[in-house]
Amino acid sequence: MTTNDLPDFQPAHPSRVQQIPPKINLLTMFRLGLFQMGLGIMSILTLGVLNRVMIDKNLLAIPATIAAGALAMYQLVSPARIWFGQMSDAKPLWGYHRSGYVWTGLTLLAVCAFLAVQVVWQLGASIANGWTAQSTGWAVLLAAIFALYGLCISASSTPFTALLVDVSDEDNRSKLVGIVWSMLIVGVVIGAATSQKLLEGLTPETLQASINRLFLILPWVVVCLGIIATLGVEKKYSRYGSRSTLVDREDRITLGTALKVLTASRQTGLFFTFLLVMTMSLFLQQPVLEPYAGEVFRMTLAESTGLNKFWGYGILLGMAVSGFLIVPRLGKQKTAQIGCLTCAGCFGLVLLSGFTANPTLLKSAVLLFGLASGLITNGAVSLMLDLTAAETAGTFVGAWGLAQAMAQAFATLAGGVLLDLGRQLFQTPTLAYGLIFALEALGMILAAGLLSRVSVTEFRTNAKEAIATVFESELD
Repeated sequence: MTTNDLPDFQPAHPSRVQQIPPKINLLTMFRLGLFQMGLGIMSILTLGVLNRVMIDKNLLAIPATIAAGALAMYQLVSPARIWFGQMSDAKPLWGYHRSGYVWTGLTLLAVCAFLAVQVVWQLGASIANGWTAQSTGWAVLLAAIFALYGLCISASSTPFTALLVDVSDEDNRSKLVGIVWSMLIVGVVIGAATSQKLLEGLTPETLQASINRLFLILPWVVVCLGIIATLGVEKKYSRYGSRSTLVDREDRITLGTALKVLTASRQTGLFFTFLLVMTMSLFLQQPVLEPYAGEVFRMTLAESTGLNKFWGYGILLGMAVSGFLIVPRLGKQKTAQIGCLTCAGCFGLVLLSGFTANPTLLKSAVLLFGLASGLITNGAVSLMLDLTAAETAGTFVGAWGLAQAMAQAFATLAGGVLLDLGRQLFQTPTLAYGLIFALEALGMILAAGLLSRVSVTEFRTNAKEAIATVFESELD
C-alpha cells in the first residue's frame, strides 16, 4: 500500500501544497551558516579556552580526568537528539516547527556556559589545598551543567539541521551543506582569534575577570547569530507544508510512532553503521596527531598546533569544491566514497612522512586530509539530509546526529587507548602511532564499502509505506 492509496493522509489544506515556497538563495544560505559559525565559536570557548584554564598547572590545576569527564557529559546526552528532533516534528514552538527550538536552545546554552564557568572557579578554589568532599560536590555539579549544556546543543542543532532539510531541495542541498558547514570552520577560527584578543595580557590575578568577560560576551553573540541566521527563513522557505502528508495532524506523531518509521527500512541501520565507522575513522587521529608531530618530527608546541590550520584550509577547500563542482556532477554518494578512499590514502601519507621524518610531507598530508574530509562531510551530510521522511525529518536528523556524536566520543577515547597499545607492541614511536593511522585507513575503506550498499530509493519507498501503515493504524 502506498500513500497515494490513502486520501485521508492528504494535507487538510490542499492550497498549501500548491503554494510552493521560493528556492533558497545564496545569501540566505550564508545567513543560515551564521548558526554553525556560532557553534564553532562555542566549541573553542569550551573545548579550547575553558579546558586549558581548568587543567593548566599554572592556573587552576584541576585534574585532567575530572575536566575531561565533565566536558564529555555534553556528548553523553546525545541520545536526546532523537527526542528533540521528534518534538520539532510534532510540537511547534511559538508557531514554528524548527526556529522556536533553535532560539530557545541557544538562549539556555548561553546561560549554561556562564554558569559552568562560575562552578569552575569554585571547583578550582576548593582543591587549592587538596581534594575534599566539597570538591567532589562541585565536580558533580560541573558535570551536571555540562550535561544540560549538551541538551541545549541538541535542542538547537537538531531542529536546525531538520530546517535545512525543510528549506532545501536535492539539487541545491550540496551547496547549502558546503556553505553552512564551511562556516563552522570559520567560527572556530573567529572564536580562536577573538578569545586570544580578549585574553591578551592574562595573568593569574586577572584570570577570573577576563574569563567571565569572555563568557559573558561571546555566548550572547552566538545567540544573536543564531537568531539572525534563522529569523524568517522557516516561514518563507520551508517546504514542510507541501511535503508532509500530516499537515495539521503532526501533533499526534509520538516518539513511538516516529521510531517505527525510523526503523522501518534496513537502509536506516546501514547508513547509521556507515556514519559510525566513517566518523570514528575520521576522528581517531584527533588526540594523537599533535603528539605524533612533537615526538616523531620534534616539532614545538606552536608548530604542532599549527597543523590545524593546514587541515582547516583543506576542509574549507574540500567543502567548497565538492558543494559547487563535484557533487552536482558525480552525486552525493559517489563524492563521499571518493572522500573516504582519499582519506585512507592520506593516512598512508601521514604514516610515510614519519618514516622519512619529513615535516613538509606531513603538512602536505594533513592538507590533503582536510581536503578529503571536506569531500566526505559534504557528500555524507547532503546524503544524510536526503535520507529523511518529511513527516519525521527531525527524528531522522536526531538519529544521524546521535551516530556522529557517539562515534566522535568513542574515537577520542579509543585514540588514546590505541596509542598506549601501540607503545607496548612497538619500540619505534612511528610504528606506535602508525597503528592508529593504519586502522583509520582500513576504517575508511570499510566505510566506502558500506556506503556503496546505501539506496536512497529503497529508503524512501520503505519510509512511505511505514508512514502509511503506522499512521493509518494509530492516527485514524
